[in-house]
Amino acid sequence: MAETYKQSFWQDSSDHLDLCVFNGGRESCAPGHTWGPGLRDHYLIHLVLRGAGSYKTGGKEYRLGAGDLFLLRPGQLASYTASQQDPWEYSWVGFNGAFANKLMRSTPFTEQEPVYHSPDPAPLQTALLAIFAAQGSEPQNEAARVGHLYLFLSGLMGQAREADPHGGAGAQYVASAIRYIQYNYSHEVSIDDIAKAVGVSRSHLYRLFMSHVGQSPIDYLTGYRIDEACNLLKNSQLSIAEIAMSVGFFDKFYFSRVFKKAKGVPPSRYLASLEAPSV
Repeated sequence: MAETYKQSFWQDSSDHLDLCVFNGGRESCAPGHTWGPGLRDHYLIHLVLRGAGSYKTGGKEYRLGAGDLFLLRPGQLASYTASQQDPWEYSWVGFNGAFANKLMRSTPFTEQEPVYHSPDPAPLQTALLAIFAAQGSEPQNEAARVGHLYLFLSGLMGQAREADPHGGAGAQYVASAIRYIQYNYSHEVSIDDIAKAVGVSRSHLYRLFMSHVGQSPIDYLTGYRIDEACNLLKNSQLSIAEIAMSVGFFDKFYFSRVFKKAKGVPPSRYLASLEAPSV
């Protein structure tokens, strides 16, 4: 029988705000061992080394085994349970930082698929063990942990690229499209305009947005315009018609309908709704 052990550490603070390792470890779980349902305030990735278990999140349950990885995103309600008959052993790393979200977009995980089966888990396990081995509170220990975390994420990115040669470029297309929206939302811009500026077809742009953002390009554009309209309502003296024009709606009545659908109140009542006491 394999020895049952658990190792982890916590990093309470960090000078490396771009990327910081919060915790890491390895555990051989008891039969039926469960965590959750609960939330984390950071990204948490587990790699199953042997055995089996289940992961539940977003109303779905995933049955996992050796070579599988599963991701908990910050603020995501989830739970995971070791098999009663063949409880799993896994390694994990928890991290966050200003670069974390950008890096995660290039890994195999998506909003719709928080699990991934690695065809070559050995180098990923090596990086996870190195993260834990770099224990200590000295600056060089923290730098080593972050360095090994980059290697772990790089390994995931490489596997994602091999599985989908265009996947890494997909994140860049989405980032370019979002920048285009931010620079041009006040104009009469269409999804065809965005796709042409980015250099992909309209249908491919739609698939990329659904995969990386979780909503269509038109929904993202509309949401961005409405958010900018809210800022103008709160911070300017412009009329409703002027605000509509400023955020790319050239029919104030259509703008009001879209705004009400998004915020639950028409723009004329938006500020009053913010001041109304909650029940």
